[in-house]
Amino acid sequence: MQIRSGRTSGTPSLDNLDTSIIDILRVNGRATNQEIAERLSVTAATVSARLQKMEDARVMRVVAVTDFSAHGYNVIIALGVKVQGRNVRDVGRYLAELPEVLSVNIMNGDHDIELLVALHDFSEVQTFLFEHIAGIEGVMHITPGIAVDIVKFEFNVAPL
Repeated sequence: MQIRSGRTSGTPSLDNLDTSIIDILRVNGRATNQEIAERLSVTAATVSARLQKMEDARVMRVVAVTDFSAHGYNVIIALGVKVQGRNVRDVGRYLAELPEVLSVNIMNGDHDIELLVALHDFSEVQTFLFEHIAGIEGVMHITPGIAVDIVKFEFNVAPL
């Protein structure tokens, strides 16, 4: 489930029932409206209406989130990229096209761009860094950080 940030004209308020529905879906995204209703002592129609209201207000949506390792990705790399001689957003858009790149963030700090990259195994790291990233016009410096363990990964954008 992803909680979206304020793209609506007013921030809709979520009551206890709304947050309880979201909490159940965070634990089990496949829970049916009937299962949620039984746990919360309301009707399935109420759950359905609340979900529709929250989706319409763009405060949440239910999505599938895949497990990295279930798809054979066993290496997660955070990359800091310093850009010179080219527009940072142009470099970011180019990097976003690479299938291994999960996220691209334009930064204010030590790096101009930060990437989150998923690879199948360590044998791909050197090729990815030197052949796919370092050769891109405008990439001046790369600072890789390889995740040795994932302590917390939450897909939610905003905690409730």
